[in-house]
Amino acid sequence: MSAARWLFLIGIGEDGIAALTPAARVLISEASLIIGGARHLELIGPQKGETLRWPSPLSAAMETICARRGAPTVVLASGDPFFFGVGDMIARHIAAEEILCVPAPSSFALAAARLMWSQQDCALLSLHGRAFERVTPHLQPSRRLLILAWDETTPARLAAHLAALGMGNSIIHVLEHMGGPKERVRSALAHEFSLRDIAPLNTIGVEIVAGPDARILPLTPGLPDDWLEHDGQITKRDIRAVTLAALAPRRGERLWDIGAGSGSIAIEWMLADPANRAIAIEQKATRAARIARNAASLGVPDLEIVEAAAPQALAGLPTPDAIFIGGGGDAEAIEAAWSALPARGRIVANAVTIETQALLIDAFRRKGGDLVNIAISKARPIGAYHALEPALPVLQWRAAKN
Repeated sequence: MSAARWLFLIGIGEDGIAALTPAARVLISEASLIIGGARHLELIGPQKGETLRWPSPLSAAMETICARRGAPTVVLASGDPFFFGVGDMIARHIAAEEILCVPAPSSFALAAARLMWSQQDCALLSLHGRAFERVTPHLQPSRRLLILAWDETTPARLAAHLAALGMGNSIIHVLEHMGGPKERVRSALAHEFSLRDIAPLNTIGVEIVAGPDARILPLTPGLPDDWLEHDGQITKRDIRAVTLAALAPRRGERLWDIGAGSGSIAIEWMLADPANRAIAIEQKATRAARIARNAASLGVPDLEIVEAAAPQALAGLPTPDAIFIGGGGDAEAIEAAWSALPARGRIVANAVTIETQALLIDAFRRKGGDLVNIAISKARPIGAYHALEPALPVLQWRAAKN
């Protein structure tokens, strides 16, 4: 072990200190400070070192931890500290060569073992300290989920959510106190869920069973228009699919959606990958509130909403990787958006009116890229027959900044 290592992250389970390796027990016994939750400190029993319960927020303890630099210090965590644990927070403040991590089996590993599921085939997510709505994009037919619950109310809330989406026959497994003497695994159908006396610290396994009318988020862009609240200011489904393809979202990128309307473009950008971020810029308060509701109902509650008009609203925003201009496309906003783009950033702008189309033609002439006319026609009844009725064509400018 390197002499430079002084901070020890030790994973512990419900089976307590007896289940730790001899080396981990020695590190605990020789620590001058031991930090953990009340449950963790109870599991290790009395020690000669000073103990400290995690404050709220957890980050408030970092000053104390850093002040101990060089003195043997132990941080106790549930299971694996680097799997939805405190490890990442600590590693942002302290160099890797100063830390030794001794993980225990994570809650995911224990739950998979109890249910006889292969972890690599499950969606693994945490709702602890995170918005519940994040679960929605993961609700795919025949999928298995392993979820760290927020508290004892999470299983019932999840059951009600599944039933409301037409997935009431999904099976919910509630796993409590895994690895300890009070371990318990119980199961119920979502639409019949009535389990009580659930431990606040629990893990949930879900087997998704989608009914014939289940509302399942597609894996490709182009959500049905009636899945979003809107007042007519919405990029329609077919145009939206083309627009998202032109924006070409990549993992971890940020979008500015200028003149967001219903928020449909920003929402589908975030649905493309859980790491994606978006800022919806909308000057009307009623629409901004509607965007927030749409984002929550479609599983991306972390969508940031700026209630202001472009270009003034763009000042000070985090740098985007891509920008979409839908309902806020005047010359000043287009120029400000282009100026905000970094090298290799992408911009896509749609226009229906000839005045805005003229702005896009001018932008294309000056900045390059592609200019595409998108024309959609749909069958409409004419007496006993049908004819294709064209929608207003959309002119789309697409460009990448050199």
